[in-house]
Amino acid sequence: MKKSIALLMAVLGLSTSAYSQPEVNEFQTKSGKTVTMYPLVHSSIRIIYDNMEIEIDPVRQLGNRTIDYSQIPQADFIFVTHEHGDHYDKEAIKQLTRVGTRFITNQRCATLQGYGLVMKNGDHEDLNHGILVDAVPAYNTTEGRTQFHPQGRDNGYILSLDGLRIYIAGDTEDIPEMANIKDIDIAFLPCNQPYTMTPEQLVRAARIIKPKVLFPYHYGQTDVTTLPEELKADGIDVRIRHYE
Repeated sequence: MKKSIALLMAVLGLSTSAYSQPEVNEFQTKSGKTVTMYPLVHSSIRIIYDNMEIEIDPVRQLGNRTIDYSQIPQADFIFVTHEHGDHYDKEAIKQLTRVGTRFITNQRCATLQGYGLVMKNGDHEDLNHGILVDAVPAYNTTEGRTQFHPQGRDNGYILSLDGLRIYIAGDTEDIPEMANIKDIDIAFLPCNQPYTMTPEQLVRAARIIKPKVLFPYHYGQTDVTTLPEELKADGIDVRIRHYE
């Protein structure tokens, strides 16, 4: 674990004193395989599963935080939810891509990138290696916000890694379709008004989805420190990491 944290610090260009708690999280699949998750920045997540590298919404820079992807092995799979600059970075994808890398995204990002496996809301893919993925809706519903993420354009993803179910919500509010998202082990829910959810919306969403572990992410300057206590009685393990 110490080695993992040191690597994370190198990737972020930070000293270990910048972090007050362990950032790397490990989970076990049904057959005992390890899934390791590294928070990089905002909505960028690095996942290692069965010696495979999975990158979610990789971006090289957000504000004063820079991700050095040269310190990370090139990816087996890259997932991008939508084309906004804090989720889609063409050069980061290029840097992470090698022969055999699979890029999974929505239609808009595939058009911008010039290639990719396009998934629409409701699509399901078996990517082999014990990896299943479902593309689920991600959109705004509040009046005055719907232009940020219109319905039907962007994706959230449910990844199943050897049966371990991970919900990566993308940029969304607490939409009705969340009632169909079940048996989630780990959820990443955004909390960054006015673009995604307010803390109150996130709590409602968490109570609908009922993940075992919840990572608030994409939260910028939104205060998410109250969420662990608010959801404690619901039996949800809320873990605050550096997903500003």
